[in-house]
Amino acid sequence: MARDQAVAHALQMLDDGADLLDVGGESTRPGTPVIESGIPAEEELRRILPVIDAVLRERPEAILSVDTYKAEVARAAVNAGCEIVNDVSALRWDNEMPATVAELQCGVVLMHTRGRPEEWRNLPPSADIVAEVKKELGEYAHNALQQGIAADRIVLDVGIGFGKKFDQNYPLLAGLDQLQELGFPLLVGTSRKSFIGRTLARNGKDAPTDERLHGSIAATTASVMNGAHIVRVHDVKAAVDAVKIADAILKAAANPRE
Repeated sequence: MARDQAVAHALQMLDDGADLLDVGGESTRPGTPVIESGIPAEEELRRILPVIDAVLRERPEAILSVDTYKAEVARAAVNAGCEIVNDVSALRWDNEMPATVAELQCGVVLMHTRGRPEEWRNLPPSADIVAEVKKELGEYAHNALQQGIAADRIVLDVGIGFGKKFDQNYPLLAGLDQLQELGFPLLVGTSRKSFIGRTLARNGKDAPTDERLHGSIAATTASVMNGAHIVRVHDVKAAVDAVKIADAILKAAANPRE
């Protein structure tokens, strides 16, 4: 996406009700090589810094996160105005990342990922996906705390689709209440994911991304109802409306006599 197009899209998402924007310059789709074979930090920064600068120039009040697993990129993006580092590797793929995040005193999203993108298609299914994610996210959070990252700066992302088999994303969503026991805010990103396309398949073909809106909204709503504090979406306006209804139901359940 060209810089001007990316900036226009970001501003539209803010107008549609997004609370924060996640800016990334490297794909982590299944099959994509990362780390040694990924794009260099210099190229990642060339892609994202102009977008960060332009968005904050237009909307200085906007909250931005940077989607990266590289300490060099995280530092430059936070210095440019990002307030959160969203690390798909949960600080594990770059040895400099834990100390960098601790020094920057920024927010951090620790995502659960089974293996690396180039390995996902061949990974065996988990015997108990909820237990696995809970155990490993707990370990990632503990390690972050040990590295000097404050507890109130940590968010845990369950990593929907990141190394999980298609049918294991549903028990993971259903088991969000168990993950709440870790004591950190939960982030869930289901929007347009492949498991939705598989469930909505017609005539043996997965639904393409542009036909996953209704399924994405259903999954987003279910995420909030089951305990997600933050949801990552593409279709902001529709998702904002859905979340408002989910929040109203949760409020009524918590205060039944009001």
